[in-house]
Amino acid sequence: MAVIEVKVPDIGDFDEVTVIEVLVKAGDTVKAEQSLATVESDKASMEIPSSAAGVVKEVKIKLGDKVKEGSVLLMLESSAAPAAAPVSEEKQAAAPATPAQAATKTVASAAPAAAGPMEVRVPDIGDFKDVSVIELLVKPGDTVKAEQSLLTVESDKASMEIPSPAAGVVKELKVKVGDTVNIGDLIAMLEGSTAVRAEPVEALAAAAAASPPPVSPSTSSGRTDVSAPAAAMPAHQPGAPTGNLPHASPSVRKFARELGVPLEEMKGTGPKGRITEEDVKGFTKAVMSGQAGTKASAAKAPAGGGGAGLDLLPWPKVDFAKFGAVERKEMSRIKKISGANLHRNWVMIPHVTSYDDADITELEAFRVAANKESEKSGIKITMLAFVIKAAAAALKKFPDFNASLDGDHLIYKQYFNIGFAADTPNGLVVPVLRDVDKKGILQISAEMGELAKKARDGKLSGADMQGGCFSISSLGGLGTTYFTPLINAPEVAILGLSRSAMKPVWDGKVFQPRLVMPLSLSYDHRVIDGAAGARFNTYLAQVLADFRRVLL
Repeated sequence: MAVIEVKVPDIGDFDEVTVIEVLVKAGDTVKAEQSLATVESDKASMEIPSSAAGVVKEVKIKLGDKVKEGSVLLMLESSAAPAAAPVSEEKQAAAPATPAQAATKTVASAAPAAAGPMEVRVPDIGDFKDVSVIELLVKPGDTVKAEQSLLTVESDKASMEIPSPAAGVVKELKVKVGDTVNIGDLIAMLEGSTAVRAEPVEALAAAAAASPPPVSPSTSSGRTDVSAPAAAMPAHQPGAPTGNLPHASPSVRKFARELGVPLEEMKGTGPKGRITEEDVKGFTKAVMSGQAGTKASAAKAPAGGGGAGLDLLPWPKVDFAKFGAVERKEMSRIKKISGANLHRNWVMIPHVTSYDDADITELEAFRVAANKESEKSGIKITMLAFVIKAAAAALKKFPDFNASLDGDHLIYKQYFNIGFAADTPNGLVVPVLRDVDKKGILQISAEMGELAKKARDGKLSGADMQGGCFSISSLGGLGTTYFTPLINAPEVAILGLSRSAMKPVWDGKVFQPRLVMPLSLSYDHRVIDGAAGARFNTYLAQVLADFRRVLL
């Protein structure tokens, strides 16, 4: 392992830039291309990546330092070879033009030299492809000056504003927010242009060259050649903000988008009010704890006012006392908490409910007989205990039902904890039975009885209601046929049980009286499709009809 110096690469025509963020510390392990620090000039900000992978031995810079090309940022213990030296301007000038440069020159030569309609296209933005349009800074009918920014595009490394090549009136915009564009793509039509630049990249070439290549500083800072390999685009100019683009690095804006954090509503604690990753994390914690809110959440009125932020009609305000005697009671704490959770789950989760019937004739006969044998132990065996055991077998057979969503990933659990809804005087609670696949019916019944008693007495702890994989809501004792149970996030499915009833079932020759229990399975359609939901319900019904299947 060799200790190498990581230096500031070619940053174009900028003499000195200011360090506004140090993103690593001594002892950190970094990858090649990982950002080490953020620097800022009066024109742009950029993240400087590591030229190799390794372990940071010593950081040579601090916030507020002035650095330039060749300044040592840190010492890195790495087995990788040091990056190649920058190519001189003379060598680069002698090199043949890249396709991107040729396209840029074609765009430049095609621009009109006199007043009249002209096409405005994306200039050379280096080797980046499919950059996203994140902000439109003008609209049709606006009068713009030469060099005035028209829109903002962003890659995963940096953002930049694309300027107008001439003065005139915006006749038509050819892109919208969310579109992806590349070099040469048409972005606007300009009318009455009075001055066309000789080179469409001239105004932004220096800023583009100022963005260092992620692997090694291997290109020149020439004004007409900014196609350095993976060169980062210049970031937003915080000194002259336009539109609503916040003063934050591209990586921070990407992090905020993933969390749904509105950066325009935040105040940064970094230099010049820059928003840092810690600011985003702190804001998220404050919102989750109720200490802060967003404009979107402020628009959501509580029950009794507002349209819940969904552009609905306001909740009706009614003086109920005008029509007769009323009594006003405060909702219980459990109902307030569970109500908010259920509201979120119903709005956020695309529910689908599949219905089926399970023939439990033989299982009920076995349950009654088993209860007679277990009278001395004081354990009462309920049908719910059998359903919980059968559900564990179904979860093993269909692992998607034993998963949870985590962003774009699915977390598949290797344990089988099942919650059951318990009705209490204060509201609905869901205690959790753990590792039910490893327990027999008697043990499940005993633990259910203990947890149900704790629930009725209001003595359930937080731990008693955590770690569930799948929930069961049983309304059979209350008398209902089918219903739509609401999924208990972050789970992806829930089973509803209704009242069993004797029904005539055709056996191929005659109708036979059979005890049938209705099943209502709700599942998250983002994770589970209709076919899987039907298979799960069918398998569960088969197990309940012949419990020997649990052994298979």
